[in-house]
Amino acid sequence: MTGDRLRIGFIPLVDAAALMVAVDKGFAAQQGLAVDLVREVSWSNVRDKLNIGLFDAAHLLAPVAIASSLGIGHIKVPIITPFVLGLNGNAITVSPKLYAALVDAADGDLTDPRVSARALARVIADRRRRRVEPLIFGMTFPFSTHNYQLRFWMAAGGVDPDEDVRLVVLPPPYMVESLANAQVDGFCVGAPWNSVAVDHGVGLILHFGCDVLAYAPEKSLAVRAAWANEHGEALQRLLRALDRATAFVNDPARLDEVAALLSAPDRVGVAPEMIRSTLQGRLSVAPDGSVREAKDYLLIGRDGAARPQQIHAAWLYAQMVRWGQTEPSAELLAAAKASFRPDLYVEALGTNAKAAQLPDDGVGAFTGEQFDADNIFGRAALSTLQRRQS
Repeated sequence: MTGDRLRIGFIPLVDAAALMVAVDKGFAAQQGLAVDLVREVSWSNVRDKLNIGLFDAAHLLAPVAIASSLGIGHIKVPIITPFVLGLNGNAITVSPKLYAALVDAADGDLTDPRVSARALARVIADRRRRRVEPLIFGMTFPFSTHNYQLRFWMAAGGVDPDEDVRLVVLPPPYMVESLANAQVDGFCVGAPWNSVAVDHGVGLILHFGCDVLAYAPEKSLAVRAAWANEHGEALQRLLRALDRATAFVNDPARLDEVAALLSAPDRVGVAPEMIRSTLQGRLSVAPDGSVREAKDYLLIGRDGAARPQQIHAAWLYAQMVRWGQTEPSAELLAAAKASFRPDLYVEALGTNAKAAQLPDDGVGAFTGEQFDADNIFGRAALSTLQRRQS
């Protein structure tokens, strides 16, 4: 493919907004790029088409880009992240039946993840005593922040996510139907699918992702390293188009226009009101109309969120180690960090290349435990040991 015509894959999620706006509002065209956006259903489709060159770039789970670069769980194809399409944006949603059980088991305010994690442990223990089948939770991919957020939350309450529950992979658009059909008891997914579950009366949002991790690396613009080397100038123009698009997305005067654009059937394909509330961080969390607001629910380029942070790559790699997806290795850690490319972001955007003001440890976990990027192997091993002894 030429450097001027790009084929980019995406999943119908609100955190693909910058890509959709860059194309549909002409920012890519202004940079001399003709972009074909291709709507996909599953992350494996997006990954595979990017890896073999059917896509020039992709809206991709940040951990998938790292795993592909390291050759974990699939063929090794070096992927880089020069632009973060979304920080945060996930939520944990549960069925009304499980929510009622958690309420009965809680020893405090269920909106506190510490309380809900302990309540989940009690519900699981009760089910085990009664010889009831394990709870099933959906997540979007083994290499996903959704998977790691679920595991992090559960483990804090003494739940072993590999032994005490079943975690299953479901494409985001299929989460709601699976919950409605009682095929899963809960899930962690990105917007707008948690809101869709609430709107259909089949789920309640238990926690926003930012309740678990204040700043979670979620979606990246992913390109093959070889493609970036060959088409560096086209990549810079794409990053500049995305930068303009994020400013458009975050302009309050453009909110209705952005929501209408994303609601199109070939984009996200849900009601514009749902997309608007997602972008505002103001979501209905229960079928009774209860609403919760969080200013950092989803960050699309705001306040420097688009700049790749290598501490986030280190945290994601640490989760892969913690949960047995790979071995601890200084070389793999270095490669994971190197896949996040703030240098390319700065080169493309110059004075516009802002950096987010993150917590000291980069993520701000609800447990208060500080992530130490210089000692991830000891910490990962300790966390795993604690998980298995709980």
